[in-house]
Formats: sequence, structure tokens, C-alpha cells
Amino acid sequence: MARNTTEHPDYHFIKVVMTNGTEFTTRSTYGKEGDSINLDIDPSTHPAWTGGTQQLLDRGGRLSRFNSKFGNMAFKK
Repeated sequence: MARNTTEHPDYHFIKVVMTNGTEFTTRSTYGKEGDSINLDIDPSTHPAWTGGTQQLLDRGGRLSRFNSKFGNMAFKK
């Protein structure tokens, strides 16, 4: 029997395991009741949350073209 597409997704509890081993329970449509998901990146390791730095490498690409076109532009207040 085909599933009715107007039904709501099946939300159930799963366990989320962070990269440092800590875990928490949340509701999700992932897997089935009681499944676990192990994160590769989480707020404790990702530079967006930890304030880490990222190197911007540009070998004559967009950034170089932008700077050569607009780099000497002065804005008046």
C-alpha cells in the first residue's frame, strides 16, 4: 500500500553523539526510534563556533579580480 504523502513525518527519539563523546537525545526523522547518529563536526570543534581562523587561498581568482577592480576605491563619509 502506498504511503499517503499528506501524512506527517515519523518523529521519534534518537541519540546524537558529539565528537568529544558527549551525547544528547532529540527528536528526529532520522533512522528509527533509539538509533544513534555520530557527528563528524559539531559546535565544539567547528571554527564557526570556536573562533578558529581559516586561511583564504586565492590564486588569481575572484578575490584578486575584485581587489584589482575595486581595491583603490575610497568611500567618503
